[in-house]
Amino acid sequence: MLVAGFPAEAFGTNCYVVAPAPGEQCVVIDPGIGVVDRLDALLAEHRLQPAAVLLTHGHLDHTFSVTPVCGARGITAYIHPDDGEMLADPTKGLGTDLTSLFGGRLTWTEPEDVAPLEDGLVLKIAGLELIVDHAPGHTRGSVMFRSAEEVFTGDVLFKDSIGRTDLPGGSMTQMWTSLRDKVLTLPDELVVLPGHGPGTTIGRERTYNPYLREASEKPQNRGW
Repeated sequence: MLVAGFPAEAFGTNCYVVAPAPGEQCVVIDPGIGVVDRLDALLAEHRLQPAAVLLTHGHLDHTFSVTPVCGARGITAYIHPDDGEMLADPTKGLGTDLTSLFGGRLTWTEPEDVAPLEDGLVLKIAGLELIVDHAPGHTRGSVMFRSAEEVFTGDVLFKDSIGRTDLPGGSMTQMWTSLRDKVLTLPDELVVLPGHGPGTTIGRERTYNPYLREASEKPQNRGW
């Protein structure tokens, strides 16, 4: 499987393309701010044709370029319904500071074709099979996309850290549950490709990530 990516101009959000091989169809994961030209160059380099855009969640730094990427090719954007309102109005996922930063000068058009993601769904697109893991906490609709070798964690899990939970729709209680039930159950050898920062593995994070260590000690079925 071909996996390639680069950080966006703003916030360093990682945009990925995933394909069975060069010269095939692919999916684009999290096309953020200012990525269109670099994405086009990456697609041309590997002779790839996007078949869909997959969104790990609805925050603007992960979705900013979804409409031009989808619209130029007539393809579908996939997002969990709990974050769907952010595709219609991105400011709903921003805190006060970020809303003031973007709100006054943001021109936004929702993608024409949006499809829902759900927990456990097996996406069969572009010759790929990706399992959807709903992992709320960073946002209500945060998901991870998992293949046999990699997991695209969005802002659920980073190297040595996790996504923030203080923006609208965030919940540390839900994050603990997602870390315990969705992340810690994954195999150690699985490569983690996060929404920001360098890649890692589940095994490394199980050992060194303080949030995963704490999540492993959380009891089930109790309020935290």
